Amino acid sequence: MVGAVLVYQDRIIGEGYHEMYGQAHAEVNCLNNVKAADRVHIADSTLYVSLEPCNHFGKTGPCTELILRERIPRVVIACSDPFEKVNGSGIARLRNAGVEVITGVLEAAAIELNRRFFTFHQQQRPYIILKWAESNNHCIAAADGSPVKISNALTDKLVHRWRSEEAAIMVGTNTALRDNPSLTNRNYTGNQPLRILLDNTLKVPRNFQLYQQTTPLLILNTLKEAAEAHCIFQLWDQNLSLPEQLGKILYNMQKNSVIIEGGSKLLQTFIRAGAWDEARIIRNQSLLIENGLPAPEWIAPQPEQQFVIGSDEISIFRNKSTLSK
Repeated sequence: MVGAVLVYQDRIIGEGYHEMYGQAHAEVNCLNNVKAADRVHIADSTLYVSLEPCNHFGKTGPCTELILRERIPRVVIACSDPFEKVNGSGIARLRNAGVEVITGVLEAAAIELNRRFFTFHQQQRPYIILKWAESNNHCIAAADGSPVKISNALTDKLVHRWRSEEAAIMVGTNTALRDNPSLTNRNYTGNQPLRILLDNTLKVPRNFQLYQQTTPLLILNTLKEAAEAHCIFQLWDQNLSLPEQLGKILYNMQKNSVIIEGGSKLLQTFIRAGAWDEARIIRNQSLLIENGLPAPEWIAPQPEQQFVIGSDEISIFRNKSTLSK
């Protein structure tokens, strides 16, 4: 997520952002936005951009060449780009060509905006989000494991927005059998994440919702490796750490984030390993589930953010030990 603003004598004459992967970068859209009457001022303006301009041919041409061609004399960059094909080369190219380059302005905010991108390129793994809903007495299901409606309709809409914002979403065997989820984004516009099922011995029946949807489904298991319609069956080694192995699989698939939605056993695996970047806990303050299935054991610092939607209290935690920068 990158934005660019072109300023001439304290007046914005152009602005743009990277609207879609593979299409024009922020700098291109910014310069295309400059009105004809203001184009004469481009060579006397300052370009502000939230991420280092690219300096290589990928799905688009290098933005450094555009900046030089337009003779922009000064560029202010919030943070450098950790992607190996950029990683300081854009800054060096501009400076070597005589452009004044200022870096590190609002750097922390720019890194926070693109924390998935930075985690992916600096740590070679996706950004990991844990999410669950619990009753006020910290239960996630009835005593026999049967599902209980916990969050309200407005919170459900927020959860689907969260799904639209991430590259993948994952559940384990027990949750799939108990809840029969589809794991699709149905209550919000936008992206459909890659759906992931951890099912070692392929217990989940083919007539369940996970298999009935047409959005891609990755099944991690120990029995079968094959591609069938929208399903990818992938073998994984139980002798290796699940968080580490999942990280490698999604990194190779170019998926830069994943929501782990349950159940308790799967969530606990990531909690115990310290292998998470965010945790989002929804607690229904007016619901008690007597002798219910316990939520994951959770010891964490104060939430970074906390808000209420009706009866639901949403707490968002950040794992400071996994921060890329």
